[in-house]
Formats: sequence, C-alpha cells, structure tokens
Amino acid sequence: MPTALTDLCRHPIVQAPMAGGASGPELAAAVCQAGGFGFLAAGYKTADGMYQEIKQLRALTDRPFGVNLFMPQPSLADTSAVEVYREQLAGEAAWYETELGDIDGPSDDGYEAKLAILRDDPVPVVSFTFGCPSRAVFDAFAKVGTYTVVTVTTAAEAQAAQWSGADVVCVQGVEAGGHQSTHRDDPHADGTGAGLGLLALLAQVRETVQIPVIAAGGLMRGAQIAAVLAAGASMAQLGTAFLVTPESGANPLHKQALTNPLFTHTELTRAFSGRPARGLVNRFLREHGPYAPAAYPAVHYLTSTVRKAAAKAGDAQGMNLWAGQGHRLAREMPAGRLVEVLMAELDAARAALGQDRGAAEPDVTGGAA
Repeated sequence: MPTALTDLCRHPIVQAPMAGGASGPELAAAVCQAGGFGFLAAGYKTADGMYQEIKQLRALTDRPFGVNLFMPQPSLADTSAVEVYREQLAGEAAWYETELGDIDGPSDDGYEAKLAILRDDPVPVVSFTFGCPSRAVFDAFAKVGTYTVVTVTTAAEAQAAQWSGADVVCVQGVEAGGHQSTHRDDPHADGTGAGLGLLALLAQVRETVQIPVIAAGGLMRGAQIAAVLAAGASMAQLGTAFLVTPESGANPLHKQALTNPLFTHTELTRAFSGRPARGLVNRFLREHGPYAPAAYPAVHYLTSTVRKAAAKAGDAQGMNLWAGQGHRLAREMPAGRLVEVLMAELDAARAALGQDRGAAEPDVTGGAA
C-alpha cells in the first residue's frame, strides 16, 4: 500500500466525482491515464450500476481510481412542505408535458449495498459526501487497503472526520459547483453567507487536523492549483473544469451553458434537489429557488422528471446546470489534454515564484501548520 494518497498518481490533480452522469468511466480513465486521479460518482446509482461502472473503468485503465458514495440522509418526517412545492411546480410539469416525480424514493442511496461491494472487491480510494461514516466503516476499508476521504465544509467537520478515522479530508469551499457537502443541512444558514471561501477554509482546516487535505472549489487554472498547494493542500480537486471535456457525461446543453454569455453567474439553491447546490442562474432557479423546501432527496425525486423533460426538449432553462464560480474559465478540450495544460500552468506559476515541481511538492504526510 502506498504511503500517501499522492503516491497513487503523478500529478496533484483530482477529477471531482460529479453525480448525475458527468463522472463516468470514460472521464475517470482519461484523467488517470494522463497522470491525474479520476473518480467515479456512485451517487444516484444502484449498487449494481456502480459495480458495472467499476468494471468498465478497470477495462479502460490499470491506474488507481476512486469511487464516491453519498451518505444516507434522514427520512423526511413531514412532507407537507414538499406537497406545497409540488403544487407550485404543477405549471412546470404541464409545460414540459410530464408528471412530477414520486417523492418516496430511497433516502439511503443504496449505501450499505455499495459498502459491501467495495469491501468485497476493493478499489484504491473511497470518498464520502453529505456526512461522515462510523469508525467501523473506516476500519473495514483500512483492512482491505482502501484510502478513505471525507468531504468537509467546516473545520469542525474535518476534525470529526479525523477522529472517526478518515485518511484524508477534501475541503470544499463555497465556490464549488454542485451540492455543498455539509454534514448537517441547516436551512437557517441559507442566504446568511455562512459558507467559507476555499482559501480561508483551507487555512482553518490545516490548523485543525493532522491528516492530508484535498482542496476543492472554483479551481479552473494551474495558478489556482499552485495557490492551494502553497496554502497546504496535498492535491487540488476540479469538477467544473472537467464538465466540458468530451469524456464528460454531462448533457451537451449543460456543457454549452457554462460559457454561454446568457448565464452570467451562479447561486446556491434548493430548487432542484432540496439541498443547497451551486448552479447557473436560469429561469427555474429564479422562479422556484426562493420557495424550495429543505427536503433532500424528496425534492430531487420530485423535480427529476421535469429536469429530464426539459433536457429532452432542449431547454436549458428548466435544467439543473451545476457549476462552480469559475465556470466562465471552462476550456473545451480532451480531459487528458486538460490535465497536461493544468500541469504546464502549475509549473509556470511555480517558476514565477522561483520554484520547480520537485522543490515545491507539498507536505503529503499531513500535520497542522
């Protein structure tokens, strides 16, 4: 077993696990082959669907890779707010000539079945979103040689992950696209500006935990990677930057929207899933975001049919267009080529500071500053 997560790849670049189809075997394989670290997103997939993608990825590359799991969410005790939201979305369903989804889908995302598969047929890395597993889960993965990563949005969450036995924390700044990986969904924090930017959060986490840190949130250029490595991260995780690559499974409308001048900015919203997520501001987000309840994954199931119908109709105004704050910097090129370009930019940024790649390698053994 390697002595550090960074021993699994040549470059300190992690391709984020983006659920919903973007992060499939083709994208992960391309990133791995280029020397980065690729991830499969198991969220919203069945346990067997996850396993089939793992087999596909293994056929595409012999390089190490990771699999991301969603933590189980509390069952929705009161559905009244979701039913009110259903009434508000009736016009959307009629417009797209579809029915609203059934909110009674599973809240555990097949978690236990996925854990069982990953223990029986281990992969190099497993990461967790929306919470932190028990020590027993971490111990079981340690026994089979699997590194574990927990995504965190506060220093307290990072400390809890370290105490529980995680090998690494992925620090997610508020700039990140897609869902905020808070361990406790607090609707009272909505609109308060409570989320921290990546550099501020990274500094806090580095002074709180002694395990290695991956930095995520709005990173689109090699110079930004250099900045987070200099700030103490071991690796940098990029999601939006890889969305527009041909290997990405994102909808073409989603890819086009990232650099379309029509979409000028992003916001955090509950409109599509019931959990705060950053996406491009479109009609659906503007009209329904202010009224969406804190009810994940019920709202995700409720809106799923409308989102699919909007995509089928070619209407980006009715889709969830997840994107980080740096979305306008997206570059359409193959994923492997993007890794090469990012590394060239990283080297240039280091050279500008009188460094070289070897001299500037970050501390990957962890340790508070």
